[in-house]
Amino acid sequence: MIKYQFKIETSEVHRVARTRRARHRHSPVDLLRTESIHNFRIPALDLDSVYGGGPGMSPHLYDQTIDRGQTTLLSEEIPGSASVSIDGTTRFDLPRNSQLVALTGDPRNDENLMLSQLHVAVLRFHNRVVEDVRAELGAAVTAGELFAEAQRVVRWHYQWIVVHEFLVRTTGQATVDDVLHNGLRHYTWRNAPFIPVEFSVGAYRFGHSQVRPSYRANFGTSTTDPAQQFFALIFDPALPDSTDPADLRGGRRAARRFIDWQTFFDFGDGRVRPNKIIDTRLSSVLFDLMGQPGGEPTSLATRNLLRNLTMKVPSGQRVAKAMRLPELPAADLADLKPFHLDKRTPLWFYVLREAQVFTGGEHLGPVGGRLVAEVMTGLIKGDPTSYLRQEPDWTPTYGEGGTFRMTDLLRAAGVVATLA
Repeated sequence: MIKYQFKIETSEVHRVARTRRARHRHSPVDLLRTESIHNFRIPALDLDSVYGGGPGMSPHLYDQTIDRGQTTLLSEEIPGSASVSIDGTTRFDLPRNSQLVALTGDPRNDENLMLSQLHVAVLRFHNRVVEDVRAELGAAVTAGELFAEAQRVVRWHYQWIVVHEFLVRTTGQATVDDVLHNGLRHYTWRNAPFIPVEFSVGAYRFGHSQVRPSYRANFGTSTTDPAQQFFALIFDPALPDSTDPADLRGGRRAARRFIDWQTFFDFGDGRVRPNKIIDTRLSSVLFDLMGQPGGEPTSLATRNLLRNLTMKVPSGQRVAKAMRLPELPAADLADLKPFHLDKRTPLWFYVLREAQVFTGGEHLGPVGGRLVAEVMTGLIKGDPTSYLRQEPDWTPTYGEGGTFRMTDLLRAAGVVATLA
């Protein structure tokens, strides 16, 4: 098993402070109202990375052998996977072209094996829903109606997971309940929902601190013998480029490159391995990212902190004051005092330290939690097709007991191996 190693994040704050010290205090940029920055993605939780532009605009994502390519998403078998799978079943990969470039609505979903396999799970969940809707509505339903209804069902179940599982685990039940019952206090928009820089450049990068340097991707042919299992670093730039590298980078297809989800989600069998807590430490592999342009930093921490400066994101303390939330005492940031950042701390670092101080890293603290909960919930509420807008009292039709979790999605998608 690969040993976990971590570096203290503070060192990167020091480096950025030395090389590119901020010469002025950034004022809050009309807190959570930066609507002038655009990209090609829609600020909605509508799975556009899965559906692309739909069957008409993105036909390469759809299976042309079923309903003339109007209903069903493509996934492809991994040759040889059955022989190295714990239950002897064939596993699936993203559809790829002849150069192994993934056919998705967003190429970043093939950055590593876990992301690409999660994308596959959503593809196959959609296809399961298509067949269920077909059986329910009968032969008279058109392909267009079938796709639209299946897409709605999948999107609503995905949004339910975001609100009732992801946000609860990430920001705490009390914060989610307050946002749902009492509304948004800080995140508003003039014309349409948008992604605030305080969210994208600051608070929502909390997940970087939770990444472990290595993972058990799958059990191979044994749940008890590590020698038969696929353990690997998430990235290893020292490895030669090959069709089946000994790390978990994306963009490859080989027999062993699939995920057994029991390691990543709790199916009640005792095999789940939790993430790191949220704190100011990053796994060592994230200090040497792959695929960065020459001359640019390869440290994820440095890139995050420089982006904070480039986007002129206000400090954590100023955001806390603007939101009228408890501010971290300077004593909890004393390691930044030599660099004059203990009272004007970069928001990303502030959110990580806040989680560490207020919750022991189990979930985000007051500022980070409120930012993430309000923006994620607001993006769903701002989408006129979402369940929170169309039918806020809706409950999932998949899952059990009126709820729906990632484990339910994975089971419904048929991507959970049977373990002896």
